[in-house]
Amino acid sequence: MKYDIIILGSGPGGYVTAIRASQLGFKVAVVEKENLGGICLNWGCIPTKALLKSAQVFDYLKHAADYGLTISGEVDKDFDAVIARSRGVADGMSKGVQFLMKKNKIEVIDGFGKVKPGKKVDVTDKDGKVTEISADHIIIATGARSRELPNLPQDGKKVIGYRQAMTLETQPKKMIVVGSGAIGVEFAHFYNSMGTEVTIVEFMPNIVPVEDEDVSKQMERSLKKSGITIMTNASVEKVDTSGEGVKATVKTAKGEEILEADILLSAVGIKSNIENIGLEETGIATDRDKILVNDFYQTNIPGYYAIGDVVPGQALAHVASAEGILCVEKIAGLHVDPLDYGNIPGCTYATPEIASVGMTEKKAKEAGYEIKVGKFPFSASGKAKAAGTPDGFVKVIFDAKYGEWLGCHMIGAGVTDMIAEAVVARKLETTGHEILKAVHPHPTMSEAVMEAVAAAYDEVIHL
Repeated sequence: MKYDIIILGSGPGGYVTAIRASQLGFKVAVVEKENLGGICLNWGCIPTKALLKSAQVFDYLKHAADYGLTISGEVDKDFDAVIARSRGVADGMSKGVQFLMKKNKIEVIDGFGKVKPGKKVDVTDKDGKVTEISADHIIIATGARSRELPNLPQDGKKVIGYRQAMTLETQPKKMIVVGSGAIGVEFAHFYNSMGTEVTIVEFMPNIVPVEDEDVSKQMERSLKKSGITIMTNASVEKVDTSGEGVKATVKTAKGEEILEADILLSAVGIKSNIENIGLEETGIATDRDKILVNDFYQTNIPGYYAIGDVVPGQALAHVASAEGILCVEKIAGLHVDPLDYGNIPGCTYATPEIASVGMTEKKAKEAGYEIKVGKFPFSASGKAKAAGTPDGFVKVIFDAKYGEWLGCHMIGAGVTDMIAEAVVARKLETTGHEILKAVHPHPTMSEAVMEAVAAAYDEVIHL
């Protein structure tokens, strides 16, 4: 069983890489131990968005009167049905990947893949049978899982990771969320919207700590307004699961505090899946839990490559896809440029949404730039006001000397669909003045981008 390219893993890194490789004329096989689509389609990006959509619709129904609408009878949710809908969406997307594999004549091999010297892979199926396959090029795209801290061991029942958070049999009355990155904030918002009493515990001074400080502060205000308790500069020292629920000992600047809840969700990051896949035997170099690669995702062993969450860089679905495409295009002999990791957008899909790309204001100053900063609140946006979503803003940062767009940071309704304007503009080295002269449609949320740029250059109209 000889192929041109074998890919371990079928997440948004693996399956996208496989399709592009097939388009380029390669004979491709994908090894997958679970479901096509990986964590993203089955347990991450897609099903969480289905949960969050249910939360958004539920919130709309509860506030129908704000839109001049009357609903007779009590508005309530069916938690089981919400979970079932999310799983249905995930299953549909996984079936969609199956279709794409067949359409592109990609062979899918079920089982656990382990790389071997000599450009070979052993695949162990569910019955323990081992099959050896080989290829000229082997790409590792095995993704990542929820990280476990020594003081927060996950039992899957009372102390859980994101997978269990999507399939709880009963809705908890109280939940502690440890970590306030995208995963933590999204689940905190979902469960709070469903009626769970939620407390977020964050080690850093601000929630969503990778974001611009103004965005972090706005998000904290919004979450608190919705009823979520937030503890920053705090850490969970230990958990006690011996009782009915869970007791968490939280260390704060004021001392220790005991929090009680039905469930504790650990959302403290992810851990790369690089164990037991043959790296040591094959001689592939790693650093901590990452596989070391060059700009074209080649490892230190010729013929072996790695992409996505198993390599250094942002652990994001769209990053994995971009890396995989670049990797196989390089293998095919096409001219490709290394990926610009400074122009990767990040998104958080709570309410309000967060979207950002480039440098924060703090990072730009630390880098020595003289900057122009513009900010436009959605409270001044006609579309946002009409939609009943006036919270949030768009913030832009430019280099005062050359007009380079250094960063763009948004928080508000639908901003994850708006950030691409800044990504493309930065890719094309667009200046602030060019954005100002590009006519934006009215009334739209995207006008706020133009207005924020205008504010940076003292030309803002609607403030």
